[in-house]
Amino acid sequence: MDNKLIIIGGGASALMLASLLPKNSATVIESNSKFGAKILISGGGKCNITNTLMGTEYYLGDADFVRPSLKIFNEKALIRWLQRQHLHPVIKKDTQYFCKDSAKELLDIFLKESQKQKVQTGETVLEVTKRDNVFYVKTNKRTHTAKAVVVASGGLSFPILGASGIGYDIAESFGHNIVKTAPALVGLTVQKEQFFFKELSGVSVEVKIYIGDTVCEGALLFAHKGISGPAVLDASLYWEKGKIQIDFLPNFSWKSVQGSKKQISSLLPMPKRVTKAFLLQFRLEDKPYHWLTKQEEEILHTLSCYGFSPAGTFGYAKAEVTKGGVDTSEVDRVTMMSKKEDGLYFIGEVLDITGKLGGYNFQWAFSSAYSCAQNIKGVIHGD
Repeated sequence: MDNKLIIIGGGASALMLASLLPKNSATVIESNSKFGAKILISGGGKCNITNTLMGTEYYLGDADFVRPSLKIFNEKALIRWLQRQHLHPVIKKDTQYFCKDSAKELLDIFLKESQKQKVQTGETVLEVTKRDNVFYVKTNKRTHTAKAVVVASGGLSFPILGASGIGYDIAESFGHNIVKTAPALVGLTVQKEQFFFKELSGVSVEVKIYIGDTVCEGALLFAHKGISGPAVLDASLYWEKGKIQIDFLPNFSWKSVQGSKKQISSLLPMPKRVTKAFLLQFRLEDKPYHWLTKQEEEILHTLSCYGFSPAGTFGYAKAEVTKGGVDTSEVDRVTMMSKKEDGLYFIGEVLDITGKLGGYNFQWAFSSAYSCAQNIKGVIHGD
């Protein structure tokens, strides 16, 4: 047998696992020529590592599956681990931890730590099979054998960075169910009736977005393709099809402006350009608020509950993550090992667990890797 353990993937979860394991206990196989391509571009190049606000409520997926990993390796434990590696993340946007200067600081730690293992870059995994308690990992260059395999190959987002569905293919080949995948933390495209949004490209407004019982708040950015920005990216996590409702005037009271003599475009707490675009769409004149008829008031008030059905998303090419994935009911929530095949593990984004914007997906990658590492040390050493 060539290897004790093979880790498939070279992203956040794979690199964390490789860093946590004893020296010479794993071979890491990555299809790209270098590790951590997605880490380098995340968070505007500074990598949003984690968040001071942490809990299962920030994740889409089975909370009972997420909970053990967050408990054993939460954001505080992650920060302590990073500090021991001489990386001192800084808090920005009130609660979000970022690398101080660039994401390369984090990647450099992983590159250094993962050198304890054997690494194979530029090698694409084609399939994984198992015979007589031995895993056979076939790549475009050779066939590796191993005692155990960890699938840490991520999702379908950013195909330009080498993303592929190999993790799902491997899972299915061992009888696992794949929860339908879709782009997430991604912009939403609009219907013909909202094409006027595109004329506002580059303008940002604070909003609340309602998707069923879920509320996402923050900035909405008008874009050439539709709408983006933090609130929209979070909303995409929960939206599948059908209507969403946007409050373009959160925390604004219509009662407080009753009888106002101010022009509508000066009265509403939005950029005038946005207000005027909506007035044009509503076929309302920009006039003193107190001149509005009852019917015109009702039309204007829909800015607080503007409903429409997005046409779709910007797609995997623009999505930060992939929602859906390997069904977590078929994976042990403590060890990350498949319930269908001993020695086969799944960690990170390949699983049907997706975090909101703000460092939650990296935290999941690291926490799930930590859970896996605690169990797999015994497995690979035959304890």
